[in-house]
Amino acid sequence: MVLQKVVEEGHVEVTDTLIDDNNSAIQTSISIEIRYQALDGTVGTWNDKEFLETPSVHSEGDGRYPLETDSLLSGHRQSTDGSVGKSNQQAGKGVFSAMKLGKARPTKDDHRKQDEPAVLEAEDLDRKVMRLGGGLDPDTISLASVTAVTTNVSNKRSKPDIKMEPSAGRPMDYQVSITIIEARQLVGLNMDPVVCVEVGEEKKYTSMKESTNCPYYNEYFVFDFHVPPDVMFDKIIKLSVIHSKNLLRSGTLVGSFKMDVGTVYTQPEHQFYHKWAILSDPEDLTAGLKGYLKCDIAVVGKGDNIKTPHKANETEEDDIEGNLLLPDGVPPERQWARFYIKIYRAEGLPRMNTSIMANVKKALIGENKDLVDPYVQVAFAGQKGKTSVQKSSYEPLWNEQIIFTEMFPPLCKRIKIQIRDSDKVNDVAIGTHFIDLRKISNEGDKGYLPTFGPAWVNMYGSTRNYTLMDEHQELNEGLGEGVSFRARLLMSLAVEILDTTNPEINSSTEVQVEQATPVADNCTGKMEEFFLFGAFLEATMIDRKIGDKPINFEVTIGNYGNQIDGMTKPVLRRKKEGGDGDEEESELLHNSSEDEADEDGEMVSVSSSQPMKPLVTDRNYFHLPYFEKKPCIYIKSWWQDQRRRLYNANIMDKIADKLVSTCWGGRELGHGVSHEEHPGSLRISAACHKAGTNHGRDPLDSLSLWFCSQPQHTIPDIFIWMMSNNKRIAYARVPSKDILYSIVDEEMGKDCAKVKTVFLKLPGKRGFGPAGWTVQAKMEIYLWLGLNKQRKDFLSGLPCGFEEKKTTRGQNLPSFPPISLLYNKKQVFQLRAHMYQARSLFAADSSGLSDPFARVFFTSQSQCTEVLNETLCPTWDQLLVFDNVELYGEAHEMRDDPPIIVIEIYDQDTVGKADFMGRTFAKPVVKMSDEQYCPPRFPPQLEYYQIYRGNSTAGDLLAAFELLQEWELIHAYAKSVFFSTLSFSLVLSFSVLCPAKQLKGYLAMANGAPRSRPTGEIIVNMEPEVPIKKMETMVKLEANSDAVVKVDVVSDGSKEKKKKKKKGGGGGGGGEEIEEEEPDESMLDWWSKYFASIETMKEVGAEQRSGEIKLDDSPMKGFKGQAKNKEKSKAPKDDKKKKQQSAPELPEKKNKQKIDELKVFNKELEAEFDNFEDWLHTFNLLRGKIGDNDDNATEEERIVGRFKGSMCVYKVPLPDDITKEAGYDPTFGMFQGIPSNDPINVLVRVYIVRATDLHPADINGKADPYIAIKLGKTDIKDKENYISKQLNPVFGKSFDIEATFPMESMLTVAVYDWDLVGTDDLIGETKIDLENRYYSKHRATCGVSQTYSIHGYNIWRDPMKPSQILSKLCKEGKVDGPHFGPGGRVKVANRVYTGPTEIEDENGQKKQTDEHLALTVLRHWEDVPRAGCKLVPEHVETRPLLNPDKPGIEQGRLEMWVDMFPMDMPAPGPAIDISPRKPKKYELRVIVWNTDEVILEDDDYFTGEKSSDIFVRGWLKGQQEDKQDTDVHYHSLTGEGNFNWRYIFPFDYLMAEEKIVISKKESMFSWDETEYKIPARLTLQVWDADHFSADDFLGAIELDLNRFPRGAKTSKQCSLEMVTNEAELPMVSIFKQKRVKGWWPFVARDENDELEITGKVEAELHLLTAEEAEKSPAGLARNEPDPLEKPNRPDTSFIWFLNPLKSIKYLICTRYKWLIIKIVLALLLLIMVALFLYSMPGYMVKKLLGA
Repeated sequence: MVLQKVVEEGHVEVTDTLIDDNNSAIQTSISIEIRYQALDGTVGTWNDKEFLETPSVHSEGDGRYPLETDSLLSGHRQSTDGSVGKSNQQAGKGVFSAMKLGKARPTKDDHRKQDEPAVLEAEDLDRKVMRLGGGLDPDTISLASVTAVTTNVSNKRSKPDIKMEPSAGRPMDYQVSITIIEARQLVGLNMDPVVCVEVGEEKKYTSMKESTNCPYYNEYFVFDFHVPPDVMFDKIIKLSVIHSKNLLRSGTLVGSFKMDVGTVYTQPEHQFYHKWAILSDPEDLTAGLKGYLKCDIAVVGKGDNIKTPHKANETEEDDIEGNLLLPDGVPPERQWARFYIKIYRAEGLPRMNTSIMANVKKALIGENKDLVDPYVQVAFAGQKGKTSVQKSSYEPLWNEQIIFTEMFPPLCKRIKIQIRDSDKVNDVAIGTHFIDLRKISNEGDKGYLPTFGPAWVNMYGSTRNYTLMDEHQELNEGLGEGVSFRARLLMSLAVEILDTTNPEINSSTEVQVEQATPVADNCTGKMEEFFLFGAFLEATMIDRKIGDKPINFEVTIGNYGNQIDGMTKPVLRRKKEGGDGDEEESELLHNSSEDEADEDGEMVSVSSSQPMKPLVTDRNYFHLPYFEKKPCIYIKSWWQDQRRRLYNANIMDKIADKLVSTCWGGRELGHGVSHEEHPGSLRISAACHKAGTNHGRDPLDSLSLWFCSQPQHTIPDIFIWMMSNNKRIAYARVPSKDILYSIVDEEMGKDCAKVKTVFLKLPGKRGFGPAGWTVQAKMEIYLWLGLNKQRKDFLSGLPCGFEEKKTTRGQNLPSFPPISLLYNKKQVFQLRAHMYQARSLFAADSSGLSDPFARVFFTSQSQCTEVLNETLCPTWDQLLVFDNVELYGEAHEMRDDPPIIVIEIYDQDTVGKADFMGRTFAKPVVKMSDEQYCPPRFPPQLEYYQIYRGNSTAGDLLAAFELLQEWELIHAYAKSVFFSTLSFSLVLSFSVLCPAKQLKGYLAMANGAPRSRPTGEIIVNMEPEVPIKKMETMVKLEANSDAVVKVDVVSDGSKEKKKKKKKGGGGGGGGEEIEEEEPDESMLDWWSKYFASIETMKEVGAEQRSGEIKLDDSPMKGFKGQAKNKEKSKAPKDDKKKKQQSAPELPEKKNKQKIDELKVFNKELEAEFDNFEDWLHTFNLLRGKIGDNDDNATEEERIVGRFKGSMCVYKVPLPDDITKEAGYDPTFGMFQGIPSNDPINVLVRVYIVRATDLHPADINGKADPYIAIKLGKTDIKDKENYISKQLNPVFGKSFDIEATFPMESMLTVAVYDWDLVGTDDLIGETKIDLENRYYSKHRATCGVSQTYSIHGYNIWRDPMKPSQILSKLCKEGKVDGPHFGPGGRVKVANRVYTGPTEIEDENGQKKQTDEHLALTVLRHWEDVPRAGCKLVPEHVETRPLLNPDKPGIEQGRLEMWVDMFPMDMPAPGPAIDISPRKPKKYELRVIVWNTDEVILEDDDYFTGEKSSDIFVRGWLKGQQEDKQDTDVHYHSLTGEGNFNWRYIFPFDYLMAEEKIVISKKESMFSWDETEYKIPARLTLQVWDADHFSADDFLGAIELDLNRFPRGAKTSKQCSLEMVTNEAELPMVSIFKQKRVKGWWPFVARDENDELEITGKVEAELHLLTAEEAEKSPAGLARNEPDPLEKPNRPDTSFIWFLNPLKSIKYLICTRYKWLIIKIVLALLLLIMVALFLYSMPGYMVKKLLGA
């Protein structure tokens, strides 16, 4: 009704009341005014003004703009005077403004009227600027950036993209490292499992473990790849456990686990550490889990460093369920699911054959066929499925579905869908699309399964013209950015969770292909006619290589507009989509474009500009002479109307932009790099990390990518191609959503109806490297895409002042879009480019320097600065003036939004052309002729612009640009005025000169942001200040007050515990601890200390991870005293206090022995102490590039030396507190107390503890590592002590080297792989700068131990005693002290420390000493005011090993430390012995007494009884090495067996690691023995012996000798619980108990994979050391010495000989009774039948004759 009325009258008002949820009317009523304007203008027209806005607002300037600019300056929301009033007036006036639907676009005619007042007056601007700066000094805020924001009002230009080079598709180095540790609960009997590790196509196998369901491997595998990231992250990691694989057979699969590499890479630290993978059988969906596999998986790209937790002894009892190998958020119980991928049809395929072939075919067959045979291939989770091939069809119809069966949620994120062309020789991809499952599903309570479509997906790839050797074929495989539309595919995806209990289910996981029901044509939306308009306003910077031939530009959307190789005809297409009749088609044709229908009914699209010969701009670039005549293109195309998806994406885009602009403080174009980041940026970067993006990108990009990537495509992207001679040269790709029109402002694409600067680039691989850095062409282009029926104001965003030129037509016909625009208004400007200087440029010459000059481009003009030789920080200080710059359009638009300036930096070479060094953009500050040249806008401020070279930054440019309208141009080159605002910047450049050699390197240091101070001094901070982490103390002390800190140090003899006291400190200390026996000193060595420290480190780590103890800020957090006892001292300080406060409520951890500890850092020492650059800084000297291929050389490869020193710029005179100090030397200024750099001789002692996770170097997947050390001229190769076939070698060595600083200060520690033949390979190396350590105030020469002792394993290593060190530190730091007082007190500065004062020597004599006190102060040196800093503790550091061939990828880690002693001091003692502990020899004696309730396997042949011939087998190290069998107890009828049999297992055992050590040759060809470490596990198995067939396995028990359940007293008490419920049973360790006797169950799995008891064994375990075993020997089996008595076995074995009658009776009565009865019955029956047959003929005769 209403609509009819509107259509007739053009105007209607409707009033209605609103209703609530219950449909009852509420008091509010709403009135709506509706107006209608037909496209042809038949019904009344309206005027925007009266409808959307109110005249009252217009009368005082357009009210929209102040508001808009305010929102641009968000964060400073006070509006300009009166604008609040205005906005109130506005509300309620028009429905639209009240509903905030966004601003409607004014039409073209109104545009001019409205826009004039939008220019903010300069005074407004100044007010705004003052407001923005918050009353700051005008100098401190960059004015250009403010003007750029506030005046960008006409908003006719959009921001160009500065980064050029494509990064996708470029191969990178990756390393996947996988450690297979062990498997548990494997399903199967007595299996020999092998693990197969598969990454992509590569497979590797572990060794085979015999006869066990819980094999222990601890094998490390590394896979190296050099592929693009997309390919890498789609590779599948597959772990499968295979049973009894050998050379001849492949073995049977027990279970497998799959995950893609991308999932691992998105984990924190890019790794899973010690996680359990759940194995499942892909062939049998109904089966449950098949076992668990414990592994570490890490994926490292270049430059990622992985922090692996410390490789300590892996003894912690594993919680399998809590550590599953699954990403966060994935439930442990995953279900099987079917993934249905339905492929319906495709359109617009390119031809995949050459024209010659086509002609041959046509000649032979006589018909012209489509030259493509497409099929679709889908790859997911390592499996592939494909549809049928549709012969010769550009528009194939499949209607097939491909079904994958995979666990849900899947651990493989992407499905790859590829249209391929079937070919006799090889199939090639036509186009590829990836569906990311994370984007089409959602978890949580409102979640949904992956759901997609039916929707079209667009595929992009190489250009459509077919060549036999397509150089861009990779683009069709989905690598890199596609450069052309290839096809679109209609498909859908659905997932259903399987009910595996259903018996009908097909349990195979093979990929299936079935027919699918076709979908309706209109399922993806209604076909709409879209209109794309483009105008080329400028084409400059055209590469000179193509400048000699005429050039034109082609714009395509899908295949529309593609004239060379588009192929498909849109008319046919519409017929197909539009229905099934011709009349319908013509109907559609005419209605769709009534306004342009002419005699022949169709508007022809114009998709390319006219070819035109370029003119020369300068030596490198050409431009097209468009001047006032701008060519246009327009294309009509038909697509399903799914604009809503794009609109949503645009809204999200705008939100993301808003977020970013508030957080990053508009880093718009034309602003320098802002130096202080906004605090909000942290939140965004967190969001980006969540989005799984790498942070190298602009956070804005990743945010919008994360928000807006729309998986279901709609309108394809637009491609702009530059053509020369009908060849495609360079392209730009514009996403269709960016230029899509909507009447709602928020939904508009960001570049719709705006002038966008586009840089064309080379397609595909050609754009990699330096070729991709140069611009092929720079275009100013205007694009508009929208529904044809909405196209009335498609020209509204163009700069004003043009006439449309159209193709001539008959009169009275509605006109076409223009084919060109003729500008009749042009403004003349003068551009002044103040090029001041650049910094940190790229080194383009081999000398490490460059000869830079800058080239400035503005419209079609360019100018160069002068060339400055040999510098990376050129100060040109030049003014470039561009006169008569002609810009087309209205003057005020120019002021708001001037075109951009491109600045390129080149390196001048004497021969050859200049090298490109980087590019940046800027916007000038514009002055119109009617404005004053006066502050605040003029003269403009210098600003830094970031220079980019490809995607990487390459320095900054300091410059200013102004654009002055020429009226009577004031030629005031106000240079003096201009530079008055310049802040100073300090640039130092070093050159290293070698006699007779060329310049070797350079170093340029530019300070952070130069700050100018109004007072006139210059303060330049060379290094931005590093915030010093100070731990806050709650007890505030006055500078002069004394504080007493009482620290417990338990002296070796004293057992008393002391509590911590403080002056004014509240809260008592923690709970008391139970005292434990001191360990025997003689037993302890350095390794005891090391392992104890690792234990503590792991405890602390675990606590931090689980956050058991929350920090509370109680007053106890006072001074950093020692913790309750020494054992905890290595926890971080906060932890100690936490432990104390929480002691009352926390049960104390199991009491450890009190062993002195050291600090184990699982990173380099430098990382902990800021590279030891407390005053001595290291700057690398880099050489430049030598050849062209050096462009991608890493910084490490370019280092030729290092400059070391310190720089400081300071104000003179120095402040009093420095000059008044004692010993002040005026010649050194700020550098007081810095040591001289005279050569100094030092003894360097390097301790190498061990290496972990080395990269395998040999074919067998192992390495034979040894250590090589190089320092100056000393080169030590410890080749003869290589460790055979080991990736985790324990070296335990120390090396002494003498060195002279500063000449020899770089210590290189390398690990090499020993080879019998050929040269040894480098596995990896680490470099340590010793000089920085030596001179650092952290005192890294020799770590400070935790306690002071003069003998034993913890002997003091430093030649200087603690008291001497303390005196020296106090003297150097000008600190008052140390004053030792009575009663164990020492005063340093204003702090008093207390501690013990006695020490015990080897003979137990006590002596008085101050050393403990001094050591206490040293360990808390950071608390000493002013001079204090943290001293390096006694430690072991973990350093990554790197290999120059695989830069940035860790090849393993090395645990080590370095001590340095000056040679002019007393010599240090001998090095500590850290040689690896020799395993201790033990003997384990196992006596098998009896068995009971063993299941009976055999049926007796004669008597038919169930019986078993039982024997027990046992081994400790491995079945092959040392298995031992008892004799056989024949014919046990009850499952009881009596053995009295002794096994003897000698073994070597490492107590600290809880591992047995075996040395054996790996194979007969091995050169030497390999050492293996395996867990101490005793395996006992019960078997049934058979004479002629293989013995039958009945059951087994595996006892971990360190923790196994105590045996039951009797056979009755022995139950399955002892195996299944280990956690709750008391555990014993044979190493503590020495002797254990009891009953243990044998278990095996039945058919249903359930554990069941298959017998019980009574055994006795007795552990002796080798010495004890020698003293009391025992014999094997029942032999001498110490023989065991023979077992008392009942004589059942030969029973049937003795009592034959009984046996026969038994045979007849029991076993064969029924058989005999059956035979008798059968015989009777046979006799009767025989008799019948025999007598039958006689009877017959009788009957007949007798009748």
